[in-house]
Amino acid sequence: MKHLSALLLTLMASPALAASGPFFSLYNTNFVVTVAFIGFVALVLYLGVPKMLGKMLDARADGIRAELEEARSLREEAKALLASYEKKQAEVQAQADRIVEAARVEAAAAAEQAKADIKNSVARRMVAAEEQIASAEASAIKDVRDEAIVVAVAAARDIIANRMTAADGNGLIDDAIDQVGTKLH
Repeated sequence: MKHLSALLLTLMASPALAASGPFFSLYNTNFVVTVAFIGFVALVLYLGVPKMLGKMLDARADGIRAELEEARSLREEAKALLASYEKKQAEVQAQADRIVEAARVEAAAAAEQAKADIKNSVARRMVAAEEQIASAEASAIKDVRDEAIVVAVAAARDIIANRMTAADGNGLIDDAIDQVGTKLH
């Protein structure tokens, strides 16, 4: 019905109606063009070209819909992947911050430990130096005493040798022997 009304409207608006002379003659170009047009339209309708065009357009629309769906799906996957990577990046950044903070705390603790170790080392070295000084002082005092004894013995020998006679010396020797004998028994 649609096709028939479209055909009638086409015929009514055609310039063939405005031509002079017999319209239904093969010599009238308007009639021939109108018949050829009607034949072409009839052939197109008979062959189902509008249905084929509709099917092709529907297939194309379905293809476009499928592509749009696939694009939406890919977009959603990309958003999910982006969110996943952003979450991983945030986790990695947080972990890096924790590592840096732990390293900072560890470095501060190591610095404090190093300071304490240096203080202990200095204290040990001071004690060792003081011990060496005391030992050297004791050794020097011993050396001075030994030298003083040697000098005193030499001086006493000289004094005794100059002032003592042989009889006094023999008496001292006998006295020393008696004292040793009483002290040992």
